[in-house]
Amino acid sequence: QLQLVESGGGLVQPGGSLRLSCATSGFTLDDYDIGWFRQAPGKEREGVSCISASGGSTYYADSVKGRFTISRDNAKNTLYLQMNSLEPEDTAVYYCNADRQYWGQGTQVTVSS
Repeated sequence: QLQLVESGGGLVQPGGSLRLSCATSGFTLDDYDIGWFRQAPGKEREGVSCISASGGSTYYADSVKGRFTISRDNAKNTLYLQMNSLEPEDTAVYYCNADRQYWGQGTQVTVSS
């Protein structure tokens, strides 16, 4: 059974950093494109970053370019999102997604002073 479990969210001050993790099972990371989405209150879910199945290409939303870095550890079947210089506008529930059809339960990120 395919599973994605996010962790690493929390409350952080503006300018701070967090690293999200997505532990996966039931598939290997080079089976699917995999990435992160987020949904802020009252807004639609949006793509944040993704990495191709081959690992050869990455995508970042304009709003996070230069601040967020996606990476993966194939041996641990885990996807990461390093988030630096966090802004209040980054506050959202962050979801891990594989193949545009498999979702984790989400982890809350709140950026506030």
